[in-house]
Amino acid sequence: MPTTAEIIAQGQQVLIGNYARIPVVMTRGEGSYLWDNDGKRYIDFFAGFGGTILGHCHPDLIRAVTEQAQTMWAVGNTFYSTPQLGVGEWLNKSAFPGQAFFCHSGMEANEAAVKLARLRGGQHSPKRWKVISFHRSFHGRSLAMIAATGNPKVKEGFEPMTPGFTQVEPGDVDALLAAIDDETSAILMEPIQGEGGVNFYPPGYVAKVREICDQKQITLIFDEVWTGGGRTGRWYGYQHFTDSSGKIVQPDILTLGKALGGGLPVGVMFARPDLAKLLVPGKHGCTLGANPICMAASKTVYDVIDRDDLMSKATVFGEHAIARLKSERSIATKIAGVRGKGLFMGVELKEPPQKLVEKGLERGIIINLTQTKVIRLAPALTISKDLFDQGLDLLIATIGGL
Repeated sequence: MPTTAEIIAQGQQVLIGNYARIPVVMTRGEGSYLWDNDGKRYIDFFAGFGGTILGHCHPDLIRAVTEQAQTMWAVGNTFYSTPQLGVGEWLNKSAFPGQAFFCHSGMEANEAAVKLARLRGGQHSPKRWKVISFHRSFHGRSLAMIAATGNPKVKEGFEPMTPGFTQVEPGDVDALLAAIDDETSAILMEPIQGEGGVNFYPPGYVAKVREICDQKQITLIFDEVWTGGGRTGRWYGYQHFTDSSGKIVQPDILTLGKALGGGLPVGVMFARPDLAKLLVPGKHGCTLGANPICMAASKTVYDVIDRDDLMSKATVFGEHAIARLKSERSIATKIAGVRGKGLFMGVELKEPPQKLVEKGLERGIIINLTQTKVIRLAPALTISKDLFDQGLDLLIATIGGL
């Protein structure tokens, strides 16, 4: 077996260095544990950027993809196939009546959503093609989604930006209204900003955005790549928002990724039928979208979360974690705030830490840092209470040691 140093050296030769890789080689996972090439065990408190929402090597996922791989590996989308139908049914059951387009990632789903919004906008005169998103947002790294993302660092080196995208300050209704013109086709927003630091909107703001979209016939797109799939204690993050009558604020288009494949590449654009019908043959596609193996995994993710009531568990665990972190005296002087919904949390530090992720790994916990000083936590929904508390102990020790 090659040594860790040998694997890293080979990786540096044959892999592009577009990731800030840490010199650790992961070789095995089970539940919320990962083991590296040297046999060290870690508690996974980030679940592969939220992707392994059922943990590593979940037996139901193994069974589903094995059975599907032995039945049909892949088939072109010019044919119907049954595995994707189960996911489509779950989307209709858990979200709203609509139709699905399957792809590989949340970024691709966002691209498809913007294209669909422009098709709708093309029915107006003048044609509507512009998209408004928000400062500190993140929607992917394609050229169009870089332009949609509200983080200047993501844009660096890729100028000039793809035209038609602008950002406004989230929570500022006047700024949003000022940005809308006769060519505005869509508003693109995350129910909770993930890469931006687990940020929330002021009360009532999302309902106001929905109201504005209805008044001006603008398509409202919710980017649920981080918040979809039960992580926040609801199937989708938008389900936490209600209008003045108590009705849930529903998007016109919903985009999903990360957790929906349980660790396999699945992206979904889910749209109201009256919009979905505009995406006729030749307007969009994805060669391996709705791959039967990926679809078998995705349906199983829904099935397991529902069967094991994991959304209720996410709510309870998240509330427990936030209360504990807020009350922990040993780190009180180092924390500026703790926020989150379910098992999607952000711990904002007062000062940017040095090598925080590496220090966490030394203690045996996998965490993430975004926006220079926000610790982002997104463990698998299947994590046990004992292991969750052990992870919180390690997190507190890591912060305390800064």
